Amino acid sequence: MPPPNGSSGMLAISMRRLLLTAAIFLPTAALASQGTDHADPVAALALALVIVLSVAKLGGELAVRLGHPAVLGELLAGVVVGNLSLVGFSALDPLWASPSLDMLARLGVLVLLFEIGLKSTVGQMLKVGAPSLLVATLGVITPFGLGWAASAWLLPGQGVYVHAFVGATLCATSVGITARVFQDLGRLQTVEARIILGAAVIDDVLGLVVLAVVGGSIAAVNNGVGFSYGATALVVVKALLFLAASLIIGVYLSPRLFRLASRLQARGVLLALGLAWCFLLAWLSNLIGLAPIVGAFAAGLILEDVHSRGFVERGEHTLDELIAPISAFLAPVFFVLMGMRTDLRAFATPSVLGLALALTVAAVLGKQACSLGVWRPGVDRLTIGIGMIPRGEVGLIFANIGLGLSVNGQPVVDRSTFSALVVMVILTTLVTPFALKASLGRRRREAG
Repeated sequence: MPPPNGSSGMLAISMRRLLLTAAIFLPTAALASQGTDHADPVAALALALVIVLSVAKLGGELAVRLGHPAVLGELLAGVVVGNLSLVGFSALDPLWASPSLDMLARLGVLVLLFEIGLKSTVGQMLKVGAPSLLVATLGVITPFGLGWAASAWLLPGQGVYVHAFVGATLCATSVGITARVFQDLGRLQTVEARIILGAAVIDDVLGLVVLAVVGGSIAAVNNGVGFSYGATALVVVKALLFLAASLIIGVYLSPRLFRLASRLQARGVLLALGLAWCFLLAWLSNLIGLAPIVGAFAAGLILEDVHSRGFVERGEHTLDELIAPISAFLAPVFFVLMGMRTDLRAFATPSVLGLALALTVAAVLGKQACSLGVWRPGVDRLTIGIGMIPRGEVGLIFANIGLGLSVNGQPVVDRSTFSALVVMVILTTLVTPFALKASLGRRRREAG
């Protein structure tokens, strides 16, 4: 049989290598995980990280070769490893229950949101103008309503907070794959690209506010207060004030703090101060009843290039560059664990598969409403609507938060609903590159 050629051949070789690695490594890891009752607890964590990071990078490589973001491969790798018990291989299951591994994943979420915030600035938010603001607003309101409706229709026995959280998860937007498509086609400087990328920043802020409202309402119910419009309004005000205060204080305080720190001669000061700033705002966010990721995102949004200037001038890396390897370590842990928590057995139930498809349709249609916010002549509304479709890592973060919340002892998002949300994230991420390339190609043909 002749050797395979081209990218498909490389993919086939990579698949064989992945299967060979799993066949050799996983049984060995299973044997190593046994008989360690008296071992140092960090040994089990180390073994779990070996497996998680290995499958994350192998899965990410396969996804990239297929033209998809690495995060999709990491997620699917987690789905495979987490469901090995379905084929009778459950020796590794105790590793995934490690609280330490879960804590690393939670830290990974904070660092990831911090990194996302670093890629945006307050100035960019102010420059995007009214079109991006309206696009982002419609891109939050419509998916929230459609997600709520789909959940209420297919999960009639669930409470209102389940429907609200499903709707909140559909609000999220992750346009990393959209930006990559625009970049590959040389269209990153077009009006459509600028509107989408600007709206994505505002979309993240609005999505976090929605998450804060839903989470705050659930906390009120658990405390015996019950739902009230006044309490909901208070959560909204609290979230907006926190973001505004963080930005205002950060703009005036943080440059002085980083300028003072740049006088220190020890290496690693910028990284330590940046992470400390991230964790401080995450803690303060949690202190006032908001999700810690709100504070982590705000911390990144505050810190601009000027904060690294004193360090860069003496030959050090920027904060973006310093955070990247830490995110490359911790973020895959989160995505693989999210995949592991997806129970494939749930899809043996037609209702779960139906929910996944309904949520995907709601997610796609909800973002098409974004195009109604564009009134400038000559702007391709369809391209903007398609570009806002992917849910990506932000949707996974929202779904995971719901998995950890409960109302009167009952989980807000159970395993079946979580699995359906993961499928929605996967499908919206998969469909966007093909649809966006087709839309941009149509636009080019019409212009030609």
